[in-house]
Amino acid sequence: MNEEFALALKAELAGAVVFGADIPERFHADWSGLAPVRPLALIRPNRTEEVAAALQLCNRFGVPVIPQGGLTGLAGGAQPRADGVVLSLDRMTGIEEIDTVMATMTVMAGTPLGTIQAAAEEAGLFFGLDLGARDSCTIGGNLATNAGGNRVIRFGMAREHVLGLEVVLADGTIVRSLNKMLKNNAGYDLKQFFIGSEGTLGIVTRAVLRLQGKPGAMTSAFCGCPDFDAVLALMRSARRRMGPSLTSFEVMWPSFYDFMTKGLAELRRPFSEAHGAYVLIESSGLNAEQNTELLQSVLADALEEGFISDAVLAASERDARDLWAVRESVSEYSRLMGPLTAFDVGLSSHVTGEFVREIEATFKARWPDAIVLSYGHIGDSNLHLVSNIPSAGDHQPHDEIADLVYGAVGRAGGTISAEHGIGLLKKPYLALTRTPEELAVMERIKRALDPNNILNTGKVLSV
Repeated sequence: MNEEFALALKAELAGAVVFGADIPERFHADWSGLAPVRPLALIRPNRTEEVAAALQLCNRFGVPVIPQGGLTGLAGGAQPRADGVVLSLDRMTGIEEIDTVMATMTVMAGTPLGTIQAAAEEAGLFFGLDLGARDSCTIGGNLATNAGGNRVIRFGMAREHVLGLEVVLADGTIVRSLNKMLKNNAGYDLKQFFIGSEGTLGIVTRAVLRLQGKPGAMTSAFCGCPDFDAVLALMRSARRRMGPSLTSFEVMWPSFYDFMTKGLAELRRPFSEAHGAYVLIESSGLNAEQNTELLQSVLADALEEGFISDAVLAASERDARDLWAVRESVSEYSRLMGPLTAFDVGLSSHVTGEFVREIEATFKARWPDAIVLSYGHIGDSNLHLVSNIPSAGDHQPHDEIADLVYGAVGRAGGTISAEHGIGLLKKPYLALTRTPEELAVMERIKRALDPNNILNTGKVLSV
């Protein structure tokens, strides 16, 4: 490490920086499965001005900066570099204000998503973004990756929940654009440059979040469908009949449902009979009785029309948690499967059923012992695939698997990333779902905002 740079860091950020072997191992990797890397230094600022000071120095000395939030990303977006410093926002936590009139919340970027959800509920409001990693992921990371989650069909992606941002640019400039107004068309909407940019254009330090009215009740039902065509018919009916009360529409193929419910004895298996596909529907509304009656009516008609073969309606919050536990059992993958190759892709709902059938068959033809699990937020065109080749042990053929899956996604006109970002792992495949003209514009923006290429260097784009 440049001695002058190290001395300058110590002088500017005393108490907020550590070097080399003193860096805790948890900051050496994210959840992507990439091999741990020890960075040159770890900076853990307490306030925005310290972030600005860190970036000024790194920009001056040309040192890469890798921002980290809750480290729950799966694309390698928070993976360190041996020649760079890690900038963790884990100390920049806290809810600064909840405005119940404007229905906004101002938070620091390191605040966990679950903390934000709880604070909104305590204030009689509701924050619509929800992920399985809610207690670990941070809002800064959610915004940097434009996270999706379980309720996108109703409330949209992360960017739909943001009114304003405070961002630090590569040269240390602090841009405070903490707008609280729902309508504000005064020039460019600058926050959109940074939401979904994975820390390559600037570091989000604070955010003004948009809250919603708190639903009076939420009701969940688990459905068994004959096949994927029936799933699509059920989704059309639910959208038409339930309107904005349709909060989640999660689909699980037998590959996922059978593997997880057989492997985890603690999971409640809703049905004794097998079905062609499984759907978890969540409905929200102001009136609990009316909400339940509407969902019951939709399910009854779907049974009569053959869209579903069986259904279980949650009668209590505990029932709902049990039903959702099947879908959220993904946190147990490592215990059941070992090393994984995971995919988060987007496809038109019309082609998803055939895509899953073909990709699972292709895996089995190439690797007869392959475990391939398919599930996703099909109401918003998001499909997840997880694979493991038992015979390969710890040496999974990740690259060959990625070539197979992303090639098929490109041919189907889909996107290689629906909600987890590009990071390092998906960067080689970005051109499959972005045109040369789109990539050229991205590179222009990157060069304009980060001319020395210090922000999350090597992620998303090769510039």
